[in-house]
Amino acid sequence: MAGSKSVVLAALVANGAIAILKFFAFVLTGSPSMLSEVYHSISDTGNQVFLLVGIRYSGRAPDQGHPFGYGKAQFFYSFLVSVLLFGIAGWESLKHGYGAIMDPHVSTLDPITLFGIGPFPPWYVSVVVLLGAIAFETYAFVKANAELQRQITTYGWSGIREAFRKTSDVTTLTAYTEDTIALVGAGLALVGIVLTQLTGNPIYDAVTAVLIGLLLMGFALALAWENKRLLLGESLTNDVEADLRAVIQNHHGVTNVDGFRTMFVGPAEALVTADVSFDPELVTGGIDEDISEIEAKLRETDDRVKIIYLEPEL
Repeated sequence: MAGSKSVVLAALVANGAIAILKFFAFVLTGSPSMLSEVYHSISDTGNQVFLLVGIRYSGRAPDQGHPFGYGKAQFFYSFLVSVLLFGIAGWESLKHGYGAIMDPHVSTLDPITLFGIGPFPPWYVSVVVLLGAIAFETYAFVKANAELQRQITTYGWSGIREAFRKTSDVTTLTAYTEDTIALVGAGLALVGIVLTQLTGNPIYDAVTAVLIGLLLMGFALALAWENKRLLLGESLTNDVEADLRAVIQNHHGVTNVDGFRTMFVGPAEALVTADVSFDPELVTGGIDEDISEIEAKLRETDDRVKIIYLEPEL
């Protein structure tokens, strides 16, 4: 949890600063792709706020109304990020880019002087801001990637692709994907603006605005899909379930595992339930000790196992 929070805080600082700089560059140049990047960075900043709210809310202790805790709050707020923020930002970027394609124009603003430096063409500001954005986003990406790589090592996943399919840490997943898209978007905007200025053809700037919008909307759909599986109560993967089931089955005194179920109740927090048949010759006190030993073994096997219910069958 601490790793996820640090990732989000790093992204929040980076995106907030970048949003202000991009807006300043858009005001100076009127660039369509720069406006798309403004939408992008504003949505990214809001994204981190939602994720922080989710982290804080999910930390509430279980109560009568929510006996398994509030861990799924992070799934819900990540879903809101995809629907309300990236979907809206993507649509606005796409719409503005399409309008620029239909009515193309190149900025003819006079050269400007900033902080006693200049004069220089206003589009230079966009280039400097985008290069700065790439530097900020690279910092945030490195933080998110480090946390995701830690999880890959911990759980023995083969790489990023498998981590996307299996992780329950949607906070880190969201930050990692958002930082990747931000780097791609800033790179596209930079290429579009430079090509437009070098060729005098505004179509490059307009098309990159459309591409940025499509990237955002595509990310919104992908993130919504990932959160859907967890909101609906996804279980641990088959290989992990097999390992946990074997722990119970191989315990001395257990004759059979009649029923076995798992479900994520929060990021890196799983519920395990099982109906376990014990040797009829065991006394009740012995069974209680066996259940405690099995619970300890399950938690040692996978640290995501937080809640365990074992029902003895004689």
